[in-house]
Amino acid sequence: MFCVPSSEIGAIMNITKGGLVLFSANSNSSCMELSKRIAERLGVEMGKVQVYQEPNRETRVQIQESVRGKDVFIIQTVSKDVNTTIMELLIMVYACKTSCAKSIIGVVPYFPYSKQCKMRKRGSIVSKLLASMMCKAGLTHLITMDLHQKEIQGFFNIPVDNLRASPFLLQYIQEEIPDYRNAVIVAKSPASAKRAQSFAERLRLGIAVIHGEAQDAESDMVDGRHSPPTAKYVAAIHPSLEIPMLIPKEKPPITVVGDVGGRIAIIVDDIIDDVDSFLAAAETLKERGAYKIFVMATHGLLSSDAPRLIEESAIDEVVVTNTIPHEIQKLQCPKIKTVDISMILSEAIRRIHNGESMSYLFRNIGVDD
Repeated sequence: MFCVPSSEIGAIMNITKGGLVLFSANSNSSCMELSKRIAERLGVEMGKVQVYQEPNRETRVQIQESVRGKDVFIIQTVSKDVNTTIMELLIMVYACKTSCAKSIIGVVPYFPYSKQCKMRKRGSIVSKLLASMMCKAGLTHLITMDLHQKEIQGFFNIPVDNLRASPFLLQYIQEEIPDYRNAVIVAKSPASAKRAQSFAERLRLGIAVIHGEAQDAESDMVDGRHSPPTAKYVAAIHPSLEIPMLIPKEKPPITVVGDVGGRIAIIVDDIIDDVDSFLAAAETLKERGAYKIFVMATHGLLSSDAPRLIEESAIDEVVVTNTIPHEIQKLQCPKIKTVDISMILSEAIRRIHNGESMSYLFRNIGVDD
């Protein structure tokens, strides 16, 4: 498990060679908290830049110091207006490129549009489009965290470091849940079973999987492969050729594979946005005898009425990292707790700038983590 002692952090964070510039690409002040934490750990000042919206809603970026020949790190956290967030990043990257920066490294803890990484009928793979736009704008390296699908790294033609938040979440479980030895790690669907297994093996705990939940938008049933051929092609098929039809999926009633009776249930996932599936999982676990329910996720989007629904639900605590600002949601729901991941982002920036190996940050990280 990755954990750097505070004494060691103090010793290593200020050791950066000259020529490093740290920018925050966000015009929303609430989204700059993570940038300030990273700068403080690195012992550097935030670069001088103005990012603002024109009256006509166009984004304007004004870099107010020289970046010629320097390593520029642009930190961008996603706000509610995700499309504006993307434009702020792209415009700043291009501004640094045309100002002759030596390298331009994007620090994007939550990669937007990451759920749109598969073809959906006549839709598009938006995360591939976004990766192409970032590279075209001039990005030379990307630091991100817990991509929704690891294969997204292949959409880029530049180096991508996909850091993990699991060491910090595991540390939270060990330090903040007194009776965690009596816990069971829960996957709210078979799709998240690998993540749950990784947590369970590291904590030496049991695992449970909820199966049979309502089908979500990422199922194969919405894939274009299930679309029937159009009428003009049907006539072209040879009369003697009969294409076998795939039997449609039908999920069974909700079942829990594993024992949760009299245990603490810890549901793990990468993103918590629309909380309906988490609420349904919590109700099922309560019915099966779990006496306390935690939800652990890297990215807390917590959109719409999520804080209110969590507050009124059977969930005891929701633990997310600060990859996305959610201070307003925390005021609405005291059950939401935050884990700070600025330490690992700061260390990644320091190592890339100094030309050091990144393997230290991926110790004991398996393929399924």
